[in-house]
Amino acid sequence: MCRNIRTLFNFDPPTTEEEIHAASLQYVRKITGYNKPSKANEEAFIRAVNEIAMVSKELLNTLLTSTEPRNREVEAERARTRAAKRYGTY
Repeated sequence: MCRNIRTLFNFDPPTTEEEIHAASLQYVRKITGYNKPSKANEEAFIRAVNEIAMVSKELLNTLLTSTEPRNREVEAERARTRAAKRYGTY
């Protein structure tokens, strides 16, 4: 359920708002156990996603590092290689 929660810090190009929102949505889904909340809980669910996204964006914007930004394509290839080994398609 948490496939969209990935490391978002120190990438080139920088993390997008859509990526932050997707990770926030997955986080709220995970901790609530809801894939889609009921009408009674929908407002609280959406508010939580938006607040977590806002705090996450602020965090990512204030973190400091002395390392070079990671390349998205290189990291994606590494992930594909790990998945292939794990699931036997290697």
